[in-house]
Amino acid sequence: MTEKKYSLEEIRLRLNDLDNELLTLLSERRKLSIEVAKSKVETSKPVRDPKREQQLLVKLINNGKQHHELDAQYITQIFHTIIEDSVLLQQSYLQHLANPQSRKPIARVAFLGSKGSYSNLASRHYFSRKNTELAELSCESFREVVKTVESGHADYGVLPIENTSSGSINEVYDLLQHTSLYIVGEITQPIDHCLLTTTETSLEQIKTLYSHPQPHQQCSEFLSRLDNVVLESCASTADAMLKVKELNSPHIAAIGNASSGKLYGLQPLRGDIANQTENFTRFIVVARKPVDVSEQIPAKTTLIMSTSQDAGSLVESLLVLRKYNINMTKLESRPVMGNPWEEMFYVDLDGNLKSDAMQQVLSELTDITRYVKVLGCYPIENVEPVTLNIPE
Repeated sequence: MTEKKYSLEEIRLRLNDLDNELLTLLSERRKLSIEVAKSKVETSKPVRDPKREQQLLVKLINNGKQHHELDAQYITQIFHTIIEDSVLLQQSYLQHLANPQSRKPIARVAFLGSKGSYSNLASRHYFSRKNTELAELSCESFREVVKTVESGHADYGVLPIENTSSGSINEVYDLLQHTSLYIVGEITQPIDHCLLTTTETSLEQIKTLYSHPQPHQQCSEFLSRLDNVVLESCASTADAMLKVKELNSPHIAAIGNASSGKLYGLQPLRGDIANQTENFTRFIVVARKPVDVSEQIPAKTTLIMSTSQDAGSLVESLLVLRKYNINMTKLESRPVMGNPWEEMFYVDLDGNLKSDAMQQVLSELTDITRYVKVLGCYPIENVEPVTLNIPE
């Protein structure tokens, strides 16, 4: 019997039906995730259960191979995304219960640059997870972002803190040393740098390149191969794109995000120009008041401290962390203005500030350091996938 052949239009209609079915199922799964969060409120179980996640993935992979001809990598990639969404939904639900005063239909958010800057993209990404509408406030500098939140003109500020290619953003660390704001969240944003122009042109024709100093650093290897190109700094990548749009010349380009470039009528000339293929920036979210983090949620605590100038004083402080089995994920030193050769240390720790171990750590650090201050305790928003040994 001859198998019926379907027309392209019939195939597309069937695909549309399947896509709509998938959306219905994903919506139903999300609702069930909230029900799981509600049950965890009663049982005080943690949001993440790595053992169950592993068992779920193994079961899905075996089922996919045996009954649906789906390979392990495909299944793993899809369900890592689904599990991440479920974890973040449950975290958001528990955080709303712990911080009812933070429930706002609209949040005023200050960020560096105009719409389309990487800070703006990070802001939208972070608050889209909270189902919160944004009133976006563009700022010309990191200092202005901080002042806008401190003055009450914004509810939150979004600041880049470190990049996988160019490292720590020192200006932001220095601002944290003196502000009264608290870190209440974080998000990691992929950074996709490309050259953007207003007209059809060639790389050889580019004579001036606009961007923020950070992308200049992050694309230094590519830029070093360009001949006679002048680098011009702007307050943000969005400002660089706006400048290129205004000048409208085949000899001028900006470094920025391709999708943001469309806002300014720019087109990509060359993509993937960053030093590292995997280029990410970690952003922090700051506010005037700290948040209360549910102990069921994986949390991070950030503090600053100043040790004595005696030999081994920093090591003595770090040994306190080991004593209470607290994992340190970041250690950054910055000079203390007005005190030559004195350093302020910024420390990121895996742990909830309310836990007994963290309270013991703070107590002992207070005794052995010259100064210690908690900058914030906040949910870990980067959901690391469980590790599976998937055969090739």
